Amino acid sequence: MTLAPRVVVVHRRTELDELLARHGTRGQAAFFLSTRGRDLTEVEDRHLLQRKALATVLAAIPADWRRGAVEREDLPRFLFAPDDVVVVVGQDGLVANVAKYLDGQPVIGINADRQRNPGVLVRHDPNDTAKLLGGSKNVEDRTMVQAVADDTQKLVALNEVYIGQPTHQTARYTIRTADGRTERQASSGILVGTGTGATGWCRSAWLERHSAIVLPGPEDPALSWFVREAWPSPATATSLVEGIGAVTVTVESDRLVVFGDGLENDALRLSWGQTVNVGVADRTLRLVG
Repeated sequence: MTLAPRVVVVHRRTELDELLARHGTRGQAAFFLSTRGRDLTEVEDRHLLQRKALATVLAAIPADWRRGAVEREDLPRFLFAPDDVVVVVGQDGLVANVAKYLDGQPVIGINADRQRNPGVLVRHDPNDTAKLLGGSKNVEDRTMVQAVADDTQKLVALNEVYIGQPTHQTARYTIRTADGRTERQASSGILVGTGTGATGWCRSAWLERHSAIVLPGPEDPALSWFVREAWPSPATATSLVEGIGAVTVTVESDRLVVFGDGLENDALRLSWGQTVNVGVADRTLRLVG
């Protein structure tokens, strides 16, 4: 007997949910916001948009299909099946949050609020859900980045990984590029990003320094990297601060961390002398276009 497909709906708590969890009642939440010059109405409006989008998506799932739902905070504990179809309802960043837990499952991004979300990854309207689930899917295989430490710790991300101090203070290390160049550095850390990440943190670094390197596209099997605020000294240099390709970093601090897509609480922890290799991941995000 063949099991019906399973649709897993991924979402996150709204700002209103978080305010009520913290303050207990709408009145207390409204008072808290008013002391900061904000109105609860705008928060409630966004909450309703999110709930309406979720309801529309759930109603579009065929009655004979299996279904599941998971909040962002529970993703590390959720077991995705190989044949799941994943529907992300919310912001672009939520697709990046779920990507590291997948291995080939198609992802449909649903934009709950087009007035606020750019829609780079959540590009579909809730009303399109039934069509997207029912027909053949145009899928983009988006490159991901992975960091592998010499003690077998491994981390995968969709946008970028950050290597540096957990406090974002000065990190000390030796960097080695794919073409064999090496340099000892002291900096605010290193960003290594994909073509998808080239629209976010890496693009910010690229724009800030008026870089001439060509950033990769989302499906290009290539990475860009940028060193943040490299500091010259008698022991450290600043000639290798950006490039295309993989990098290897050898730690020269008591503690450095590596985290992906801004999730600082899910990080590799490295100590003096350890090495981490950052390159193209062996899997991709299969994003439904």
